[in-house]
Amino acid sequence: MAFCTQCGNGVGDADRFCAACGSPQRSAGGAGPGTGATRASGPQTKGLFDNLSPARASLLCYIPVAGWIPSIFMLSSERFQHDSQVRFHAFQGLYLFVVWLMADWVLGPIFRSANLHIEGLLKAAVFFAWIFMMIKASNNQHYRLPIIGELAERSANEQR
Repeated sequence: MAFCTQCGNGVGDADRFCAACGSPQRSAGGAGPGTGATRASGPQTKGLFDNLSPARASLLCYIPVAGWIPSIFMLSSERFQHDSQVRFHAFQGLYLFVVWLMADWVLGPIFRSANLHIEGLLKAAVFFAWIFMMIKASNNQHYRLPIIGELAERSANEQR
């Protein structure tokens, strides 16, 4: 399959113009139009997050335990660089993961050494917060969690 020399979308061998952008397709040595141009050599217009809505991007930032990975991708993507809502959720998802790590690595051993079994309650609270925020983010609601919500708001606003 050939690709458009202008936008990189697929074009048929007999197509003289791209159906997506309308640019004329050149022929290479009498072969069909568009031959010789591949997606690798043509301009790339399709990004990783092109089909991802802001609500879904925000929701991905709250996947329990693994949400830090999409959060970093959302913060580094050009598409969401100026979307304050997605950036807020990405930062809040990252900070929520830090709270999880603190409960697991710092507070857990302290409470275990004192024979207090509070670590499970802390982790359950963070897990509940992840699920709660997934619901809020999927409904495009801007909800600030106590303490980390304010930090996330500041971080999202500093990056502008």
